[in-house]
Amino acid sequence: MAKLQLDDAVSIPETAFELSEHLGFSRAQPALWAWYEIAGSVLSHYVVDQEVRLQRLLNWFYNDLGFQAREDYFSVEAADLCYCVLKRQGNSTTLATLLVLLAKQLDLPLEAVLLPGQTVLRILLNDKIRYFDSLTGKELSRHQLHSLVRGELGNAAKLKPSHIKPVSLKRLISRMLHELKAGCIVSQKFEQAMECCNLLLQWHPDDVHLNRERAFIAQQLGCIKVAMSDLQHFIDNSPHDPVIELVKMQLKELSQHSQIYH
Repeated sequence: MAKLQLDDAVSIPETAFELSEHLGFSRAQPALWAWYEIAGSVLSHYVVDQEVRLQRLLNWFYNDLGFQAREDYFSVEAADLCYCVLKRQGNSTTLATLLVLLAKQLDLPLEAVLLPGQTVLRILLNDKIRYFDSLTGKELSRHQLHSLVRGELGNAAKLKPSHIKPVSLKRLISRMLHELKAGCIVSQKFEQAMECCNLLLQWHPDDVHLNRERAFIAQQLGCIKVAMSDLQHFIDNSPHDPVIELVKMQLKELSQHSQIYH
């Protein structure tokens, strides 16, 4: 797997397509041609009234083009933007990403919001902020947004302003990478999962939880020294984390394992 260097100059969908090809999931060029066709077609739905323009976009995207949630929702395919464009199936992040891009073509200020566990859409129209489910295109009330947060974080969780704040393209790509990584782990594609962690750490070098995740993946690949190094990094940099004792036990077990086999 050739080394890919991420930087802050993110463009969508190109960056996401390049990541998919780099990880060995899809070829970028067919997805790019499919995207050009869709992006060109959306302009026929431009009308003066913004509200009508938004509704026409949503109807065209979900009903005419048939974009929908993929049945195996937590798979690599659902998290792969190339696959989403070509097969018109995805998860909340890939579907939201395409809609944000298409809305931009129509001068609609649609933005992505990263709720815990689900990506939704936000738009400011006529001085009113509204939210939409990217899996269906249906409007969401604040109560429904709160229900989504509680479903992920527990019944005591509150809906915080940070939960419903629009995000940058870099954050959106980061969530895609996290979801690709999760799909890789589920399907035991540990080499690609490791590369997802490596790429995320380029952008988020201070996120020690990524080191802990990479340690688990490295262990599955038999890279015990890498796993031990990442666990030690976690211990050194987050001594007060609630899981620190568990991580210390994991490191001790790996150390014993390393001594036995070496």
